[in-house]
Amino acid sequence: MKLSILATLLASAAAFAPQTNTRSTSVATKAAKDDLMAIAEKSNPVLKYYDPLQLGTTTIWGETNEATIGFLRHSEIKHGRVAMAAFVGYIVQSNGFHFPWQISFDGSPFPSDAGSPPEQWDALTDPAKWQIILFIGFLEWFSEAAGTHYMRGGKPGDFPKFSDSELIPHPVPLNLFDPFGFSAKKSEAQKAEGLIKELNNGRLAQIGIIAFLSEQKVEGSVPLLKGLVPHYNGEPMAPFM
Repeated sequence: MKLSILATLLASAAAFAPQTNTRSTSVATKAAKDDLMAIAEKSNPVLKYYDPLQLGTTTIWGETNEATIGFLRHSEIKHGRVAMAAFVGYIVQSNGFHFPWQISFDGSPFPSDAGSPPEQWDALTDPAKWQIILFIGFLEWFSEAAGTHYMRGGKPGDFPKFSDSELIPHPVPLNLFDPFGFSAKKSEAQKAEGLIKELNNGRLAQIGIIAFLSEQKVEGSVPLLKGLVPHYNGEPMAPFM
């Protein structure tokens, strides 16, 4: 009963609250949606904007539609980048390439002879795996904590610079994204074109890396890869098995 009265009072108060931000919010939401549709059309001129699940008009976690679009765009860009790194890494590791130095102080080499990339991961020691996972966790934390958040007006896909952040207690000579400053010299048109290429390459890489892992786990699930990748008896989604 108390909750019902409280809800009624809040609703009544909201009715008399100033609505000065309604217009600006709707304008920002429209701009975010228009930007999303423009990117979709450029990345696929044939399919253009295709959103059967209506993700472009939904909201998550009580956020605005603009913030939701920012989250979804950032997620796609980030997962595309991870997939591109994974796809290239899979091919490199499958062909026996690795760093020329030893993997640990005791002189152990990289497990390139262990087999396919998933089997090479399984051959790593737990401390080595934790170093990789914790480093990725640090990058994830930094990208969320530094700069203007992509759900608060920031640019989706933009990774903050180490050199501009007070979160890093010591100087860092190179940034993760564009460490040598090549992108800084590009025009806005070139950057926009590069974003479209990155999106499409990321989407294809996501299909590619999942195809590799699927065919390794379930032979024949990807006919084009049948016989090209070896069977894997482990569990690709369990990093410590």
